[in-house]
Amino acid sequence: MTTRAQLPYESLPDVETFSLVSGDVAEGQTLPMAQVSGIFGAGGSDISPQLSWSGFPAETKSFAVSCIDPDAPTGSGFWHWHVLDISVDVTELSTGAGSQDGSGLPAGAVVINNDGGLPGYLGAAPPEGHWEHRYVFAVHALNVEKVGVDSSVSNAVAAFNMFGKVIARATLIPVYKR
Repeated sequence: MTTRAQLPYESLPDVETFSLVSGDVAEGQTLPMAQVSGIFGAGGSDISPQLSWSGFPAETKSFAVSCIDPDAPTGSGFWHWHVLDISVDVTELSTGAGSQDGSGLPAGAVVINNDGGLPGYLGAAPPEGHWEHRYVFAVHALNVEKVGVDSSVSNAVAAFNMFGKVIARATLIPVYKR
């Protein structure tokens, strides 16, 4: 029997929601191969999807973007992407913005290494034969301009430092199975 992990934000205090859309991935739909990992041997391209958001609270001062697989067989999920300190005037990241060199991200953004130990977006690569995994892309609206951490921290430390600063969150959850 397979029991799915809790979604990562269900145990946190409720916050407002807003709209998150993508021209590359869709809610409940299978990730395209572009968003699957080649680095981890799943045959994909490790290209972050285009994301755009709207309807966030007026008091928003910055954004963070993340992607986590809560269904990874680790007991703590697997962070595929985490970017902090995105200026409030940025409401879209283009396809490929999460490249390892960071060249597609807005100035001042802080990139936390994914759980593969690399900067940037790491595509989906669940174990072969494992059940369908969910990939929770989230845009977090924050009430501060800077989270106050640098790129050397872990994803857990980055998320911990966002606690109490997130005033709204939008999610988009595609799936993937090998």
